[in-house]
Amino acid sequence: MAQRIADSGFANWTPDRLPDLTGKRYLITGGNAGLGFEAAKMLATENADIVIASRNTEKARTAIAELDKLGAGTIGAVALDLSSMENVRRAAEDIRGRYEGGFDAVINNAGVMQTPETRTADGFELQLATNHLGHFLLNGLLFDLVEKRRGRIVAVSSIAHKPGQIWLDDLMLTKNYNPSRAYCQSKLANLMYALELDRRLKAAGSKVTAYACHPGYAATALQSTGPRGLLNMVYKVFNPLFAQSATAGAVPLVLAAAGTEAVPGAYYGPTGPGDARGKVSDSVVTDAALDEKVARGLWEQSEKLVGFDWSTVLPAHARA
Repeated sequence: MAQRIADSGFANWTPDRLPDLTGKRYLITGGNAGLGFEAAKMLATENADIVIASRNTEKARTAIAELDKLGAGTIGAVALDLSSMENVRRAAEDIRGRYEGGFDAVINNAGVMQTPETRTADGFELQLATNHLGHFLLNGLLFDLVEKRRGRIVAVSSIAHKPGQIWLDDLMLTKNYNPSRAYCQSKLANLMYALELDRRLKAAGSKVTAYACHPGYAATALQSTGPRGLLNMVYKVFNPLFAQSATAGAVPLVLAAAGTEAVPGAYYGPTGPGDARGKVSDSVVTDAALDEKVARGLWEQSEKLVGFDWSTVLPAHARA
């Protein structure tokens, strides 16, 4: 069963509702391409300062050159590999040294999709590491920089969260790996993390707010760089027929990060058939995404796996 968890008061949010963003700063993981780059373009057009965090420095330079043409804001980049917790910590130190003034939002956009079974240097399953654990750690390490501006933390989930399950007894799927099962788990983890973070922020009385969103079925490089074999062939056929553009898919990200209408704890995305495309508003989540017991279990395991205790940035009572 799926349900909406907020009533934000609008039926079709569009980027032309954005205010002037002069002086606002946004950190976008994976902002060099796809959804992240399209979101960066929308924000930069309204004069926002953009910081792209990505593995590919060459693509980041190309993105910066394009973004520099759009508005009056400054554009920068940092190297970040979310699959490596050591690299996430190094990147966080780099970010802290260069952007001590803080961020109005961190958009957890970067990810991988339906990859063959791969273990990272930390021994983690690649999709969970990149899509969830790396962001979980990065957000914690940069929390005070978001707090400085009473900013937002935005998790990018997917309609793939709907068949997802959190395997608390085997998060790395060592017993029964499947590319789609791993991807769906990671996208459900993104959504559950955002909702759990929202609960904890509110319990702590924090000025930081949390949001979740999804792009619907948007055509990006994810469908060609991750899936192999039959899956790859399916996307080659389905994308031209059914997928919306990355530009359309980025609209919910921009709403969650900078829309004045966004409600903390909400989940935004297309609301057409199957939530694959259509008007952007409050989207639906599954009952599994609302399981607070599983969310706490995921949070606690995530803290142990990445070696970061969120009670160092949020009061202990917010962990209850």
